[in-house]
Amino acid sequence: MTTTPGTDSAYLISRERLIPAPADRIFEILATPALHSVIDGSGTVRGEQPNGPGRLSLGARFGMDMRIGAPYKILNRVVEFEEGRRIAWRHFSAHVWRYTLEPRGDATLVREEWDGRAVPWRVVFRLLGFTRRHPASIEATLRKLEDHVLQGRGGS
Repeated sequence: MTTTPGTDSAYLISRERLIPAPADRIFEILATPALHSVIDGSGTVRGEQPNGPGRLSLGARFGMDMRIGAPYKILNRVVEFEEGRRIAWRHFSAHVWRYTLEPRGDATLVREEWDGRAVPWRVVFRLLGFTRRHPASIEATLRKLEDHVLQGRGGS
C-alpha cells in the first residue's frame, strides 16, 4: 500500500495498491453498485438501493444504503468514466470518490482517491474527523477489493 506521491493533503487523500489481476476484472467490480458494500473498508456502505443500474456509466445515478451512527440513504452520480481505467462518483456534498486503474503487466495499479477540494464547507470534514479516518478506510477498501478479485479467480 502506498500513498500517491504529492497528492495527499487535507482534502485530497489517495492510496494505491498493486493488485495481481487485469484492470477489466477490477473495473467490473467498481462499476457494479451491488458490490460496493462487499469491498467497502469504511464500514459505512450497507448495500445498494433498488431500481438503480446494475452497472455504472457516465451520468448514471445510483443510491446506496449507508450508516454512520444512524442509517441513511445517499444518491450518487457518476461524474468521470473511462471504461476499464477510471470511474468517479459524487453526491450532494460535491466530494468525489475516484478510482483509476493502470495496467502493469499481469497486475493493475489501483488508486483510490477521496477528493473534497471542491466542497465549499470542506473544513467540516476535518472537524468531524472524516479526513483523519479516510486513509485507513481507503487502505481497507483496496485490500478488500483485492481479496474479492482474487476470490473471483479461484485464488486468495
